[in-house]
Amino acid sequence: MSGLPPAVLPPSIADLSDEQVVALYGLEARPASGTSAVGWLRVNFVTTLDGSASAGGVTAGIGGPDDLRVFDLLRRVTDVVLVAAGTVRDEGYGSMRVRDADVAWRRAHGMPDHPVFAIVSGSLSLDPSSPVFTEAPVRPIVLTSSSAPADRREALAAVADVVSCGEDSVDVGLVREALVSRGLGRIHCEGGPSFLGSLIAAGLVDELCLTIDPSLEGGAGPRIARGSSPDLRRMRLAHVLRGEGGVLLTRYVRQVGSGS
Repeated sequence: MSGLPPAVLPPSIADLSDEQVVALYGLEARPASGTSAVGWLRVNFVTTLDGSASAGGVTAGIGGPDDLRVFDLLRRVTDVVLVAAGTVRDEGYGSMRVRDADVAWRRAHGMPDHPVFAIVSGSLSLDPSSPVFTEAPVRPIVLTSSSAPADRREALAAVADVVSCGEDSVDVGLVREALVSRGLGRIHCEGGPSFLGSLIAAGLVDELCLTIDPSLEGGAGPRIARGSSPDLRRMRLAHVLRGEGGVLLTRYVRQVGSGS
């Protein structure tokens, strides 16, 4: 015997129903669509123990089934899924459709069947013929700058609402304002690292849902955020769940008075 006290493990997500997970994440407590002047911006990421946000260049190799379960439930309750164009391309995004069970839940809670897909792109290097647009159940939104190429803007305007959020570059504060002004107050962001870095620097992150995979990537994988921030943005741990194979599912919320 080592004399050490037994380890106290967090509760297992396997013991919780989807409704219990939704309640634990506090998702239903967030401002209802269109009722908040500023909205609520949640970001969702996965990381290895040594801080890599990907394995082999994509996130698919880390996190496991419990991370995917939370991923789906976070989409279930949001008004809009916000993603930078580079991540849309790198991760092979298709149209923004949630599962049948999620559609049923959304209908029961007075929400549209599917969340809106909002893509941030300064250069508008997006293919209008992609399933992201052609198979979208809800018309997507592309958030860009006024200086974006006019021909690309015209092509994308046929399949999406193209919204300017800044003159020479995309202003993330204006991105948030544009979504909230459309009644999309519950914002769920899925990356990527450069975009998250911009949100952190602007003090716009209200919540971080972070899955920690018990693996060491050891390569040149990116952190979940890139860039610099003038202040340290402190977050408060809201809960931790234990997933299969030692995965930890954590949730942090913005700490008031932390410089954010």
